[in-house]
Parts: sequence; structure tokens; C-alpha cells
Amino acid sequence: MPSLSEETRGAVTRLMPGATIGIVGGGQLGRMMALSAKYMGFRVGVLDPTPDCPTAQVGDFQIVAAYDDKTAIRELAAKSDVLTYEFENVDADALDEVRGSGEGQCAVPQGTDLLRVTQNRIAEKSFINDHGIATAPWRAVNSRADLQAALDEIGYPAVLKTCEGGYDGHGQIVLRSAADLERVWADDGFPPAILEGFVDFAFEASILVSGDGERYVTFPIVRNVHRNNILHMTIAPAEVPDEVAARAHELARTLADGFKLAGTLAIELFVTRDGRVLVNELAPRPHNSGHYTIEACSIDQFDAHIRGIAGWPLPQPKLLSPAVMVNVLGQHVAPTRALIGGHPEWNVHDYGKAQVKQDRKMGHITVLTDDTAACVDALESTGCWDDLR
Repeated sequence: MPSLSEETRGAVTRLMPGATIGIVGGGQLGRMMALSAKYMGFRVGVLDPTPDCPTAQVGDFQIVAAYDDKTAIRELAAKSDVLTYEFENVDADALDEVRGSGEGQCAVPQGTDLLRVTQNRIAEKSFINDHGIATAPWRAVNSRADLQAALDEIGYPAVLKTCEGGYDGHGQIVLRSAADLERVWADDGFPPAILEGFVDFAFEASILVSGDGERYVTFPIVRNVHRNNILHMTIAPAEVPDEVAARAHELARTLADGFKLAGTLAIELFVTRDGRVLVNELAPRPHNSGHYTIEACSIDQFDAHIRGIAGWPLPQPKLLSPAVMVNVLGQHVAPTRALIGGHPEWNVHDYGKAQVKQDRKMGHITVLTDDTAACVDALESTGCWDDLR
């Protein structure tokens, strides 16, 4: 196994080409991480339960096992110089067991504090608020009585979210009136949860920040459009006043410094009608809303992630062109493929997933443009995404 350089940068030991990066999780984010890593000269291994998963198709080797299989994680660590992860639902205890420089161990530059905070909504909201950054009003709830007390304080409408495990709208119940309480769990099955008040936002946004454990760089703030609780489209950059953009960049760097971030962190935001910037959620890795960076920026979110965990210096990203990114879900695969020949402006990304399913993220399309509004209209006018109207 190639040895790590003795030279350090911040909290991360610098990794040299020829070393191996192990990725826990083999979906599309891991695939794009792996492609970046390969361009930089690294070897890539992946742990995923699905044989020939998207990441394995572009990596060097795969360990086929469940994400929480500690024996498999130890095997991946023994074959790697650095471990990273492509999603939050990773066993942090298992990663702690393999962190180090002894036999069968390797570096985990992101650490596990970031992972644990983002795995639990109470920990996440508390971390954000403790760093002086605003969120929607929220309260921890563990029973129907707790819920009622929280509703008395926060009011309707609100959303009840499980503390752990939710994504793309899963584990969430929207409460618009007392009638919706019928859908809430009984006390004997009530999971740890939070109640979060609705925010009268102008639009949803996000910002990416990447670091090497000591120095941090930010990407542009972008506007996001969700349909059915799944990201549909990202418009880069978001058209916001300079002070709104400055606040987004400031809070991104504050959170990155709080974590001593190595790699890429995505921060989902609400921009309110009166110009406030609130943090909605954190993702401790590259993010769907950052895919536009592959074509539109001087360095993309995956390159930044790999450079950060490898201890390489990070340049400040530059937006080279405005862009629109649109997701291709399972039901959009056939109609978009049928139109590829007529759209040379489409940068098509297919994730190599074997099974096409309704609402499953199968790929994305990015278009570089000088007129994002006209580009959005042109994409929607194709009819490929009519099911989401």
C-alpha cells in the first residue's frame, strides 16, 4: 500500500497519487467522487451491497456487503489509505474502529463528528443554532403530548420529522391542521422526532463549502426547485442581493470551521421574502444541487471533496457560466434519451443504475446558458418532466 506523505495540511495528511481511496456507498455520488479521484491518479475501492453498483463500474475493486457490516468496513480500511462516504447513513462507530495508522486501519479525514451531527436532526439543528445561525423554529418531540405542546408554541402549519433516517420527504408528516394528527404515530411507536415550523420563504437554495481541515472555499449560492419532495432543478447562480449571497458564504465558512471540515459539505437554505438566510439541512458530502459544478465551475464539488480529504490545496471555485441542472428520474429516462440527438447543449450524465424505477434518480442534465430563465422554459417545454407539474 502506498505510504502517506509526512507533510500535513491542516488536519489532513496529504495523499499522493497511487494511493487508494475507499468509498462507503456505491451510488451516483460515489461514482462521481471516484471519477474525480481517478483523474488525480488515485485508486478507488467501494463498499456496497449491490454488485456492479455505479461506483464499482468506474472504480478498481468492490467489497459486496451491507454498509453496516463491520468486517467489510475493516476489509475496505485495510485496502485503503483514506475512507470517505457518499451518504449519511453510515455506521459511525464502525468508522471509528478503523480510524488510525495501525495495521488494518486508515485515515478518515472527515472524522465522525460531522457524520453523527448530520445523522440526527436534533444534533444538527443544535449545532447550527449554537454557531449563531438561524433555522426554522423547532422543538424536540418524543410523544403525542410533546407534539401537542410544540404545536401550541409553534403553531400550524408545521412538519413532523423523524430525527434519523429521512430523505427526499421520507419520515416526514406535514401538519396543516388538527385533522392531520390522525396520521401521527401512536405513543407506543413514536420515534424520536422534531416539530419544525413552516418558513414563509421566497425560494429554497443551497451552498457548498469545501475544506482541507483548516482552509475553506465556497461555491455560488444556487436556487433549487423541488417537486414531490425531490430536487427537480437547480439554477446557478441564484439571483439574490449581494448581502444575501454574502450571508450565505459567511455561514457556510462558519459551519465548515465548526466541523474543521475536510471534503465537501452541502448546506440547504431558505431565503425568506425579507432577505434572511435560514439553514434547513446539512449534507456531509457532495450534493445533488451541486452537480452543475461539473461543467459550470473552475473546480467541481467532487474534485473539491477528493482534494479536501487527500490534503491537497483547494482553489477558490469560480463560476465560469450560469447553468441549469435538471434531475432525470426513472420516468424521465425514456423521454430524455429519445431527445438527446436534438439537444447538443445538454450535458447528459447517466448513473449506470441497473434498474429503472419511478422517482429514482437515474441521471441529470446540465445546460450552460446566458439566460437561465429561458433555459428553464426550454427544458420544461420538451415535455420530459410533465409528470412533475
